[in-house]
This record gives sequence, C-alpha cells and structure tokens, in this order.
Amino acid sequence: MIHRRALLATLALPAVARAQTASFPTRQVRIVVPFPPGGGLDALARAIADRLQAEWGQPVVVDNRPGGSTVPGTDIVAKAPPDGHTLLITADNSITSNPVLIRGLPHDPMRDLAPITLLVDVHQMVLVHPSIGANTMGELVAAARANPGRLNFGSYGNASQPHLAFGALMAKERIEMVHVPYRGLTPAVTATLAGEVQMTLAGIASGAAHIRAGTLKALAVGKPTRFEALPDVPTLKEAGYDDIDPRTWFGAFAPAGTPPELLLRLHAAIAAAMAAPMVRDRHLAPAGYTVHLTTPEATAAFLREDLDYKRRLIAAAGIQPE
Repeated sequence: MIHRRALLATLALPAVARAQTASFPTRQVRIVVPFPPGGGLDALARAIADRLQAEWGQPVVVDNRPGGSTVPGTDIVAKAPPDGHTLLITADNSITSNPVLIRGLPHDPMRDLAPITLLVDVHQMVLVHPSIGANTMGELVAAARANPGRLNFGSYGNASQPHLAFGALMAKERIEMVHVPYRGLTPAVTATLAGEVQMTLAGIASGAAHIRAGTLKALAVGKPTRFEALPDVPTLKEAGYDDIDPRTWFGAFAPAGTPPELLLRLHAAIAAAMAAPMVRDRHLAPAGYTVHLTTPEATAAFLREDLDYKRRLIAAAGIQPE
C-alpha cells in the first residue's frame, strides 16, 4: 500500500507542476541581482522586471544584493523554493568563475540553479586613465613593465572579467600589476576616472561618454569587430592579443527543481520582454549588447563549455582559488 501511494504521488507530480505553472505567478516575483544599482546589468534587469510585471499583473521587484563576489546574492536564489517566484539575473562570474576560484562555496551554481536563458553577450573595452600616457596596448604593457607593481587595475569583484583578463595579460607579458576589486562595475569605472586605479574593463555604455570627454582612453575592445560608435579603437586581436577574450554574458536563472514547464514559461516571458522596443532601444542597442537568447537546455550546454573555458583562462592567468 505504501509503495502504491508513492507511485500515485509520483505520477501526480506532472499534473501538479502543470497546475502550478498555469496559475503562476500567484504573488510578488523577486529578481535578485548580485550587483549594485546603476550598472548595465541592473538596468537591464529592471527593464525586464517592468515588462514582466505588466504581463503578469503581479509585482516584480529587483533586489540588489552586491558584494561577496556575488556569492551571497546568488545563494539566496540557489536556496529559494523552486516555484518561480525568486529568480536570478547575473553575470558569468556567479555561475562559471566562482566555482573555480572560490573554495567552500555555499552552493554549486551548476547543480543548485536551473538555467532559464542567456540574455546578452557583453563586449568590453580596456579603459585607462590618461595619466598613464598609454595610447595602445603595447604602450600599456611597456608602462607596467617600467613600473612593476605600481599600476592598479579595478574590477567588479574576484573572478570578474577585468580580474581574469588583466591576469592573463600579466601572465602573457610577465608584468606585475595590482588587482583592486570593487562592489560593481560602476564603482570600478568611477575609481578609474578618479585615478584611484589606472585601468579597468567596461562596456560601451559605461565608457563611451568618458572616452569622448577625454577623461578615459580606450585601448582595445574585446569584440570580433570594432564598435561602430568607436571606429578608431582596435580589437584585442588587432592589438596582438587574440588569446585574451574578456567576454562576459548576462543570464537568467531559477532555483534547481523548478518544473520544466515553468522554466519554459519563464523563458518565453523573458524573451518577449527582451524583444520589447523600449528594452531594445533603451537598454540593448545603446549598450552595444548582442542579444543571445537560448533555451534552458542550450543554456545548460553553454554553461558546461564556459566552465571549461574559465578553468583554462584562470590557469593561464595564474589566479589561485581563495
């Protein structure tokens, strides 16, 4: 009798999942963003939240949880009930860098999170303070070689793209620079503007205005082709660094165990939000993002490949787990 009841309960699960999906959402949906307000990822998450709220007729709020290399914010979602009411929008370091670089993570992103979709690929530029006097990547390397340990680069946390890219540059060129992590992209750019650090990586949305004003210089872009808005800035490949790829991406996730039917509904709703003209024209095109929507299954396959890529990049950069 016990086994029969267990079998009946198991057979009923798909029906229960379908019923939950049909009624979703039944209350406020929280999107955790493990970065501070004001950055490109936060702006995109808020734009998506606005569209979802309009579609669902339920409040959709963005909960910024910066700091801790995105671990605390990511952990909230990894341990949340798998009912779709707590979601995560984050960058690649939360998912495929932290497992390689941080010992004793309180969660396994590949196991404890269910991918919904990738959102965008983010192409970043090498930005430097004018005080360096470098106009090319070669001149930047020469300045670092002449001043070992005296040039600083800002990042938006351990294992973020600036940390990995500049680490790989140091390993390749055998130069020494100092990593200064901040609590997000905006503080890192602000610190570079103030001369607290001499360089960072940022997308066109964060850097273009400063480049035009002459308060920052762009030495190269991590993109297959040049930015149309900055045609004079070469790619890293053109600068001789095709083996350094500071690629990053944003993605959306739910807690592991979220029913597949609900993941597909979330995927469809987020994809529709990304296609909305207001999101496209205000948040995607101006930022130079490349839209990269993927099914949950394709996202999972991409994450496995990216995790292997990060392992290779981290090893090449000589960065040790902490």
